[in-house]
Amino acid sequence: MKLVPPKRGRVLLIDDEAFIVSALRRLLGSEHDVTSAINVPDAIALIAAGHRYDAILCDLRMPGMSGIDFYENVREEAPEMIDRIIFCTGSTFSTDARQFFDRVPNRILEKPFDPATVRSLVRCFVNEAVLPTSV
Repeated sequence: MKLVPPKRGRVLLIDDEAFIVSALRRLLGSEHDVTSAINVPDAIALIAAGHRYDAILCDLRMPGMSGIDFYENVREEAPEMIDRIIFCTGSTFSTDARQFFDRVPNRILEKPFDPATVRSLVRCFVNEAVLPTSV
């Protein structure tokens, strides 16, 4: 019996903390094509340029624009990717964040991450992805 290798996906990491991006890149890079952005405007520019991703891991709290701002932009500019966003957070939720998570169905990953959980969740997103041809 021939084993089929897992599907290689496209993953976008958005986090202002370089060590988190580096750790996630090492964790996911052997299975997926990983792109990273250190802030929301850079991530929005990737989406605006037509890049599409199977899974997007986005920090909730960042200086300037937040993960919530990213979500709202994607909802307007690339709604087919809205369900691909997984929010990452390491802190308690503000009132605004709680209200946001009450109204959106997106997954939340708590920091510190469990590597097996991150890999498994991204694999699920990649295997379920039905996106237009990516750039």
